[in-house]
Amino acid sequence: MIKQPPYLKKGDKIAIVCPAKKLPKPIDRGIEILRSWGLEVILGETVTAAHHQFSGADELRTKDIQQFLDDPSINAIIAGRGGYGTIRIIDELDFTAFNQNPKWLIGFSDITILLSHAFAVLNTQSIHGQMPYTFEESTPEALDSLRKALFGENDMYTYTSDFPCRDGNVEGVLVGGNLTLLLAVEGSVSEMNFDDKILFMEDVGEHEYSIDRMIRTLKRKGKLAKLKGLVVGAFNEIGEESIYFGQTPEEVIWEQVKDYRYPVCFGFPSGHIADNRAMVLGKTVSLNIENNKVEFKYI
Repeated sequence: MIKQPPYLKKGDKIAIVCPAKKLPKPIDRGIEILRSWGLEVILGETVTAAHHQFSGADELRTKDIQQFLDDPSINAIIAGRGGYGTIRIIDELDFTAFNQNPKWLIGFSDITILLSHAFAVLNTQSIHGQMPYTFEESTPEALDSLRKALFGENDMYTYTSDFPCRDGNVEGVLVGGNLTLLLAVEGSVSEMNFDDKILFMEDVGEHEYSIDRMIRTLKRKGKLAKLKGLVVGAFNEIGEESIYFGQTPEEVIWEQVKDYRYPVCFGFPSGHIADNRAMVLGKTVSLNIENNKVEFKYI
């Protein structure tokens, strides 16, 4: 049975921590928005700490998030930003108290490590969504989707894909996150089981050949064969090649899944983009694709 943390209500406490990279600027606007939702914002030490490129040494980042995992008065933990570093501390965290009283974990990019661990080890839902560092550049729709996810208001996303999709209508549990980080946890306890799930993936700043390698790796491991559906989010800021690779990220992905039968959509509004809609990992969703028109809703 997948565990759903209690939805938030006004007056609840949300802690901001930075499990990875340090913040290059204040996140006052992000804090202000969270408060406007009626939440009490608690700041961890890592919000202002720095150790080389990290938001404090590994020990500090571990201690910072651990205190909020253990504190029963904290109702949600949101990462201030991503970057790199969560994988350095994930195995030092003790989820005993969290497992007894689950709370929402929120973030994207490098925070995929934490979200994947929550589902794989603790069978608990989490939220792939905007972080205070990205709130300023976010669309109103993306921020509202995060608020709805936290407060238990089911949402629906609709759009028309520019890249040809494969039609279908399915329901299933949503899993996934940043492609690079999904590969980083492969073979570990934090690895998600994709079988009979709707897989979501996105990435940023990668070369086409790197995306090609990662997708082929997932296919060779059998991770793409038994999906119920595939939701491909933004693959942006692609690194330039000195010699053109010959395929876009969408073409690379389609080539590896074209022989399967499940529905596939591209250009989903989620990832390292302003319109980064919240994805509640571990929640059952409905995916309907017809003539490149995509309807995604929570059940």
